[in-house]
Amino acid sequence: MTQGAALRAMMVAVLATAAVLVQTLAAQARPDSFADLAEQISPSVVNITTSTVVEGRTGPQGIVPEGSPFEDFFREFQDRQGNSDRPRRTSALGSGFVISADGFVVTNNHVIEGADEILVEFFEGDELPAKVIGTDPNTDIALLKVESDEPLKFVEFGDSDTARVGDWVLAMGNPLGQGFSVSSGIVSARNRALSGSYDDYIQTDAAINRGNSGGPLFNMNGDVIGVNTAILSPNGGSIGIGFSMASNVVTRVVAQLQEYGETRRGWLGVRIQNVTEDMVEAVDGLETASGAMVTDVPEGPAMDAGMQAGDVIMTFDGASVADVRALVRRVGNTTVGKAVDVIVLRGGEEVTLQVTLGRREEAEGAVPASQPVPEVEDEPVEKELLGLTLTPLNDALREELGGSDDLEGLVVKSVDESSKAYEKGLRAGDVLTEASHQKLRSVGDFEARIDDVREAGRKSVLLLVRRAGEPRFVALSIVD
Repeated sequence: MTQGAALRAMMVAVLATAAVLVQTLAAQARPDSFADLAEQISPSVVNITTSTVVEGRTGPQGIVPEGSPFEDFFREFQDRQGNSDRPRRTSALGSGFVISADGFVVTNNHVIEGADEILVEFFEGDELPAKVIGTDPNTDIALLKVESDEPLKFVEFGDSDTARVGDWVLAMGNPLGQGFSVSSGIVSARNRALSGSYDDYIQTDAAINRGNSGGPLFNMNGDVIGVNTAILSPNGGSIGIGFSMASNVVTRVVAQLQEYGETRRGWLGVRIQNVTEDMVEAVDGLETASGAMVTDVPEGPAMDAGMQAGDVIMTFDGASVADVRALVRRVGNTTVGKAVDVIVLRGGEEVTLQVTLGRREEAEGAVPASQPVPEVEDEPVEKELLGLTLTPLNDALREELGGSDDLEGLVVKSVDESSKAYEKGLRAGDVLTEASHQKLRSVGDFEARIDDVREAGRKSVLLLVRRAGEPRFVALSIVD
């Protein structure tokens, strides 16, 4: 055999060995069976049955006139259909899992919400009544407690942040009321948000159906990395898009429910919106579309610390703020009463404020305070600027728009549909209260702000707009 032939033979052997090794690794990455894992974790997964008493029929009562010979017949028919006047008991099914030997059980809030009785069924068939320790509608998590003579088998939470798209997962629960069931799949997406401020959902294609709500999503170590909560489906059945609340959110909630029976989230006390690309041009010192723009500062921790509308929150407690969602979650996860440093961008300069956080749950119903402003004479002039037909607020317009007595600004009477203002979403009835962080009380004020922006070499003016009382910032181009 020549030296070249020997070399080729050696290369073929190496490639063959590599192929076998790759196949071996692939086989190891894809388990042949989930049976051992399912057997290990099943005793800690529970079915949850709730019972609720609902009111009797409250709709129209008379199918036939009172006193008719057919009255008794139709009343009997209604009773058979479940339409009697008497209160009746209804049941619902869900899932959950045990997290401690002494009987704490996690499930979804919507599984047990409004229930009069809650019954927990274990894998072996035993049943125990449960009481509610606490709930958190914001993350749809509920904590229950059962009393058992024997220590219960339980599972532990894992670190959901380590879950990667493509990782194997198991979903367990009581789908469609059929009893204990296991389904497998992969993590198909991370950091999904549905509707809540604190959402951090793991998306999975493991089959999740009605009745799976509250059940666990396991990784291959048998740790809970999510609580199965919702599905995306046009017909109510699984189409491979399910959502599980990430365990790193759930563990914080559960810890607070265990300790206090309620959640205690940090509260900054501001209204905020995301920074958009067009705001970068309009705000001094802003280099990228990141941070959270403060649109309003009612009475609360932020006001006490000196925060102002128009500030852009850049960092919170030492961490950079990417957007509104990131800030809300970070503030909510911070201890109530903690003094934190908040760096804001104001007038092109970074300002450090120290804010002592309040508690969000106590502030939910707080009404923002309004600052008094000097009275100015009504300005009857109506003028068109930047595609907006504007007029100053007066008492009649305040009443028509439902604004507070101390609301000042310019009312948008109409918007040119071919203008950039219309593209930005400005509409008739909006109130412009600030331009470039300065109050607007007359059309002349607005013209002066536009001139200032032009002299500064900028292409956009930053407007604070109120619609139905809600504030938001809009960067409006002044380029013709």
